[in-house]
Amino acid sequence: MTATVFSPTGMVVSADERASAAGVEVLRGGGTAVDAAIAANAVLAVTAPHLCGMGGDLFAVVQDGDSAPVALNASGRAGSGADPEGLRAAGYGVMPLFDDVRSVTVPGCVDGWVALHERFGRLALAEVFAAAVGFAEDGFGASPLLASAVPVLRGKAGAEELAEATWAGAVVRRGGVARALRAVAAEGRDGFYCGEFGRGLVRLADGLFSVEDLRRGSADWVSPIGVDAVGHRVWVTPPNSQGYLVGLGLAIADGLPLPDDPDDPLWAHLLIEAARRAGCDRPELLHEGFDAGVVLSPEEVGRRRGLIDPGQAAGMPDSAAAGDTTYLCAAEHGGLAVSLIQSNASGFGSRIFEPGTGIGLHNRGLGFSLLPGHPAEYRPGRRPPHTLAPALVTRRDGSTRALVGTMGGDTQPQILLQVITRLLRHGQSPAEAVGAARWRIGNSNGFDTWRDGERAPIELEEAAPDAWDRLEAKGHLVNRVPTGFGHAHVIEMDDSGQFAGAADPRTVIGSAQGRLSVGGGSPCAG
Repeated sequence: MTATVFSPTGMVVSADERASAAGVEVLRGGGTAVDAAIAANAVLAVTAPHLCGMGGDLFAVVQDGDSAPVALNASGRAGSGADPEGLRAAGYGVMPLFDDVRSVTVPGCVDGWVALHERFGRLALAEVFAAAVGFAEDGFGASPLLASAVPVLRGKAGAEELAEATWAGAVVRRGGVARALRAVAAEGRDGFYCGEFGRGLVRLADGLFSVEDLRRGSADWVSPIGVDAVGHRVWVTPPNSQGYLVGLGLAIADGLPLPDDPDDPLWAHLLIEAARRAGCDRPELLHEGFDAGVVLSPEEVGRRRGLIDPGQAAGMPDSAAAGDTTYLCAAEHGGLAVSLIQSNASGFGSRIFEPGTGIGLHNRGLGFSLLPGHPAEYRPGRRPPHTLAPALVTRRDGSTRALVGTMGGDTQPQILLQVITRLLRHGQSPAEAVGAARWRIGNSNGFDTWRDGERAPIELEEAAPDAWDRLEAKGHLVNRVPTGFGHAHVIEMDDSGQFAGAADPRTVIGSAQGRLSVGGGSPCAG
């Protein structure tokens, strides 16, 4: 079980202790929480390419003191050569998943870093990237999760360095990533999108992307969605992000008679049904430009809540998807806090690598529809539906209460529903909230829509309470599977400004670290 770590001056939580340490070092060097988050993300882009990287996308919610939170959508768009008719003519009913550049959109991560840094950063990017560049040039030990993932890369052009990391501790160097980071530090976004990586992507894609596609920025500051639930306001990213499902699920659950004991099967049943009612129409609604206020009105929330039977599972189709992503969060004593999520989509993404830099290309385009006329149809310049959904929680007075997020593809709203409920409704500590056993709806096979005509099983982690097996009596199809649903992290702030954080133990090497930390066991690891 992970421990909650406390700090009075600032904190970073991520899926890799090396990334968290890099972020804390930036805080100690006078950087902001956003500088620290970028530093941590850059390290993860080097050490965790099975989760994230410079070839992926990014979303964030940021709050500066008591000011209103803001959201950043740094998700890329389909290239100008996107051709849905060609895919349909070739027999595709859904977007290709691996080894096909058509699943790649313009990566938004670097645009996201630059936008965050321009608005909230203090240190030079060269300082922010220093730890990441060091790991890329000098080498790092492969984590157990990276080592277990790399066999799929054998024979992949551009992935030769990574493909050698077949055991935990194997030393990996990523010189091309170091060059890309140095280019961004020296030239800003142009060093990436118009530099070695951008030129290589245009050549590799062979007409799918133009130079102009890469010159167009992918980062937009947008208004986050604020939803009142659990005595707080929960802020999430708007569509094309599925963040609204987090808020909708919490709002539906807010009026349900949840037991005080989360081990009670009724607790799991009611939250499962809240998640189902929140997401049942996602395929029609989740697309760029959708106004989530339509489903977040009190009337609509009440209507969906009223469809829930405390004694019986709904006979409706379910989602079946997961994804590989990394979530991290950072906060500082001055009041700046950032909830950030960054992803390749499915593991190493498309499993295609820009050959010069060795940067993997995500496959977020798999979220597009190939139905003619669908609002999320694969089209030039369009953003795909996105699973990434970071959250930030404020008190009624507007002050920051918590930063919360998780990996997990389609299951992110389900995991956050459980973690936030434990944290805010039951008063559990960050470590208790992220370490507790979870349920999820459906088998995991990558980003998918809510499929017509299928009832997915409720999957329980093997450590889930035995009492949850009684969900079958309420009509659920129940399976127990190995523990590993998402990597959720939390930073919580109390009224005095003290930070409490925890990294999900499922990450194996994740940690919460503070500028001055105290916690169970190590003073710097959670």
